Amino acid sequence: MVWSRSRPTSLYWRLVKVAALARIDTKTGDDGTTGLFYGGRVSKADPRPRAYGTVDEAQAALGLARALGNLSDQEESLVTELESDLYVAMAELATAASNRHKLIDGQTKVTAGMVTRLEDLIGTYSERFEMPTEFVIPGSNPASALFDFVRTVIRRAEREVVAIPDYEGEAVRYLNRLSDLMWVLARALEGESLEARQFRQSMD
Repeated sequence: MVWSRSRPTSLYWRLVKVAALARIDTKTGDDGTTGLFYGGRVSKADPRPRAYGTVDEAQAALGLARALGNLSDQEESLVTELESDLYVAMAELATAASNRHKLIDGQTKVTAGMVTRLEDLIGTYSERFEMPTEFVIPGSNPASALFDFVRTVIRRAEREVVAIPDYEGEAVRYLNRLSDLMWVLARALEGESLEARQFRQSMD
């Protein structure tokens, strides 16, 4: 299954443009504060940068899985789409509550539709694979181990978002479903059991 959806290109290229034009050593954060997306500054220890910083970690972990997991073209396409979606989550989490009205659905704001897509993916994968009923020891192979690692980073990101006192939005539900999807993918990619082999064959 290929997840076809318009990518948040406007946000993506905006971030790329900022990165290309700005010096990385701006020194503006030397006082222990950081700037928010639509203006304002907060402490780097504030719940918002803690939250979007952890989502940034999750995106980097997905990149590690994409680079080292020996994924199929289909799996790599899915992971790339998920990495793009995490830009949307980071933009929203980096925006003060007073500026939420400036957010754009699917580009700088996580939507209920994005959550539904994850639920659909979880359902699609689960229908083709017999999930284990016992505790799983991670590390059957590099791909499954990487997705299990990504899952734990996403869970931590979810906890950090919950800690934002004035946050209202879909990011918590999105991250919750995304971590579930990572668990499903990890089990599917273990490849040791008959069920895993059957799953891979059914997706070819």
